[in-house]
Amino acid sequence: MSWQEEFARLKNEIQVRHYSPKTLKTYMQWVRHYQTFTRSIDPKSLSTEHVKAFLTFLAVTKKVSASTQNQAFNALLFFYRHVLNQEFGKVDGVVRAKRRPYIPVVLSRDEIDKILTHLEPPYDLVVKMLYGCGLRLFECLRLRIQCMNFDAGIVTIHDGKGKKDRTVPLPETILPELKAHFESLKDLHQRDLNRNYAGVFLVNALEKKYPNAAKHFVWQWFFPAKDLTRVPETKEYRRYYLHETQVQKAIKNAVEKSRIGKRASAHTFRHSYASHLLQANYDIRTIQEMLGHSDVRTTMIYTHTVRSVTIKEAKSPLDFTAK
Repeated sequence: MSWQEEFARLKNEIQVRHYSPKTLKTYMQWVRHYQTFTRSIDPKSLSTEHVKAFLTFLAVTKKVSASTQNQAFNALLFFYRHVLNQEFGKVDGVVRAKRRPYIPVVLSRDEIDKILTHLEPPYDLVVKMLYGCGLRLFECLRLRIQCMNFDAGIVTIHDGKGKKDRTVPLPETILPELKAHFESLKDLHQRDLNRNYAGVFLVNALEKKYPNAAKHFVWQWFFPAKDLTRVPETKEYRRYYLHETQVQKAIKNAVEKSRIGKRASAHTFRHSYASHLLQANYDIRTIQEMLGHSDVRTTMIYTHTVRSVTIKEAKSPLDFTAK
């Protein structure tokens, strides 16, 4: 069977929940792998046993990582629950992929500064936001003008991972750069308006609710794409945000030129942000909130990236020197 109807329903169910395009792509890919594994049997005949066999196949034959196996599980759970209208029940007896201890790469401040010397605008400012605010790449690139509050010295991240909002302090050292960039966006916005463009891309049904919002300055991207995008259906020109592959390529080239001897990506700057806060004795719960982690256990991984300092001599707290 082709499963065309099931794939169409899967796409609709993901989009109606406003999941990211990356989630849509990932879930579609896993369901296609699952279709191949089950030899395209009638979806109505699928059961929990098929899921168990597929997950075991991934661990034993394909030797995937624990995170990859878990990703497949989540995709199939969504597929069964929202497309097939079935519940898994207990998925026991599955061979679990081995979870290897993961310690993220962390850059020193000196290494970060070396990388920055090899980055041109606006990529240097993107990296300063990644490291200075601990942002995920997609969170940084999707920032809009209204997210920046220079008076309060904070940036608000809307729809972060898990669709959660949070605020983090803006680095004081780059406020002049951020404000200069902000002023340049005013000029870009005016040039776009003079070209009679249709505005930026808006999420969900915002454009239907606020028809002119796409042209308003507050809704413009803080890191806009260099060129306008032509929408084939409407033949309109719209502005998208800076594409993540361009940023990733710029960072990769800068890391190679800096010759720091470490593999580093856009996410490495977020790792470094967390580790440096921990090194500065910030509370783990505070760091969890700044990173937008739903579980403190995710944040605890950074305890392995800083050198442990222990006091071996036992001493009563009553004998501590008062400050």
